[in-house]
Amino acid sequence: MTAEASQAGPGRDLAADGGRPLDIALLTYKGNPFCGGQGVYVRHLSRELARLGHRVEVIGAQPYPVLDAVDGETHGRLSLTELPSLDLYRQPDPFRTPGRDEYRDWIDALEVATMWTGGFPEPVTFSLRARRLLRARRGDFDVVHDNQTLGYGLLGDIGAPLVTTIHHPITVDRQLELDAADSRQRRFSVRRWYGFTRMQKRVARRLPSVLTVSGSSQQEIVDHLGVRRDRVHVVHIGADTDLFRPDPSVAQVPGRIVTTSSADVPLKGLVFLVEALAKVRTEHPEAHLVVVGKRAEDGPVAQAIERYGLEGCVEFVKGISDAELVDLVRSAQVACVPSLYEGFSLPAAEAMATGTPLVATTGGAIPEVAGPDGETCLAVPPGDAGALAAALSRLLGDPRLRARLGRAGRERVLARFTWARAAEGTVAHYREAIARTRPHQRGGAPAGVAPALAPETTTSTSVTGVYPESRATC
Repeated sequence: MTAEASQAGPGRDLAADGGRPLDIALLTYKGNPFCGGQGVYVRHLSRELARLGHRVEVIGAQPYPVLDAVDGETHGRLSLTELPSLDLYRQPDPFRTPGRDEYRDWIDALEVATMWTGGFPEPVTFSLRARRLLRARRGDFDVVHDNQTLGYGLLGDIGAPLVTTIHHPITVDRQLELDAADSRQRRFSVRRWYGFTRMQKRVARRLPSVLTVSGSSQQEIVDHLGVRRDRVHVVHIGADTDLFRPDPSVAQVPGRIVTTSSADVPLKGLVFLVEALAKVRTEHPEAHLVVVGKRAEDGPVAQAIERYGLEGCVEFVKGISDAELVDLVRSAQVACVPSLYEGFSLPAAEAMATGTPLVATTGGAIPEVAGPDGETCLAVPPGDAGALAAALSRLLGDPRLRARLGRAGRERVLARFTWARAAEGTVAHYREAIARTRPHQRGGAPAGVAPALAPETTTSTSVTGVYPESRATC
């Protein structure tokens, strides 16, 4: 029996690894599970941590996380606490000015002032609110897991050891947007918006334990953020392979290509896929593209669709259910990840899990997920519309190749990239973080973490939520 097991106490079940079940605070300043990887990460990781026998309290701001409904495996172990911001970017009134009666404290004033000056305040303001809540609830948690907030408020004593996930350095997004900016004014706006990355660099260097999702991201965290390599640990994430699985009863639509992308985020490379589609249609007139994401009414992607006469050949869908998303991917003859860079690429793993053959670029960590060219996918250089077109045409014209890559892709995901494996690896790092501080005790400040750089208040606010029934949209 382990030391933790001996302290579990009579009548308290052990966790799946034989240790004492942990009480985990999982923080996320953005929780939408349908737009962006942070919400997807929280949703699936929290479920699997609960299935392993741990108690997980997700603490999040708008858009609030959607947690999977409790079942016999997770009953009583998974909950959501809402930590509201002013929600300044909500639809349909983004960049709104809140009414006087909405202000609650100085953190709200900071949030509005940062927005008014063109910055993005949510990482720092969420971290300050989370710090206040965590210190007021000292002793409730064995470990605090931050999902890439990297805010000043999480430095110093927050009542429990801190583990932080950095999916990839946001400085990569910043540079890609600067490279795509077509005017001095646009470059100024990009620099101002991404001003929070200076804070994230400072915070990251002072973190005792950083998790990331790929070897590529690990290297970039070292290079871009200056974090010591021995503090950065790779725990691969994955697909929900029970949900994303083949289903022969779903008919494939001839010529259908599916991708997940935000229309005008340069990092996603959608404009190159649109250009590639125009080339593909010269050989395969039935070829068409379905984009899971919000359509931009103007910008490079909209302009490319108009320029190549593809108005009827590119469809955008958003706000669909999990089941609808899975069936959409199953119905495609080809899935495509055209990104210039990804820290992991959940869409690649999910498409492969359904047995849908994949065309993917070699940007960032995508090759770690998609595997070798010609074995589990067709791989092309990022930003090369001609190479994308050639690979898509090859797959659309070769059903035997599609079937072989589809089978091999699912086998790769089952062997390497599942949420159960991700949760097991994450728990191992929780236990290491706890052992480095005050083993089996709560309430101690993490050793080796510098004092907070931001002021704090002593008032605690929190709103305890329930599992949301409605599905959010982008």
